Amino acid sequence: MGKSTRTRKFAQQRFAQMKKMISLKDARIKPELRVVKKKKADPHEMKVKEVPQVSSALFFQYNTQLGPPYHILIDTNFVNFSIKNKLDIFQNMMDCLYAKCIPYVTDCVTGELEKLGQKYRVALKILKDPRFERLHCSHKGTYADDCIVQRVTQHKCYIVATNDKDLKRRIRKIPGVPIMYISQHRYTIERMPDAYGAPKT
Repeated sequence: MGKSTRTRKFAQQRFAQMKKMISLKDARIKPELRVVKKKKADPHEMKVKEVPQVSSALFFQYNTQLGPPYHILIDTNFVNFSIKNKLDIFQNMMDCLYAKCIPYVTDCVTGELEKLGQKYRVALKILKDPRFERLHCSHKGTYADDCIVQRVTQHKCYIVATNDKDLKRRIRKIPGVPIMYISQHRYTIERMPDAYGAPKT
């Protein structure tokens, strides 16, 4: 038997095996496993969209819940950048906003700094200062970015202090939440035009 007849015979057997398989639309298959053709969407049918309710704190783009004393949520890298630039967090926040500022630290941020180890022990020591308010997290895990975004979405009374580009991008999508960051060795604030450190547009 030649090589070509052997391969042809093998191909025929394989084809016969494939032909024996039941179609997924077959009536003998259980209804939950059966493939059902989806109906085409009617173009004239009214589409229903679920839109999240706009916060009552917002008057157009202006957030009415923001006012002195300002509540500032601090991210991990904001503390690290402050140490690098030798900036006192409390003093520089007050210089930026011209008002009393209450910095808040979530359990996630503290946990993230603890995970980073000995290198960031100074940042951890600064966050243990009693002037920082503690916010307890009820969720699992210690991913600070998700925690901050979730808090800011629920309560529009916070200013977020971060230098993280990804977190800034996520927060910009939430209306009425200003972002504080470090630029040119001082604190600057974004989306809050009446503040001293705000960039002029």
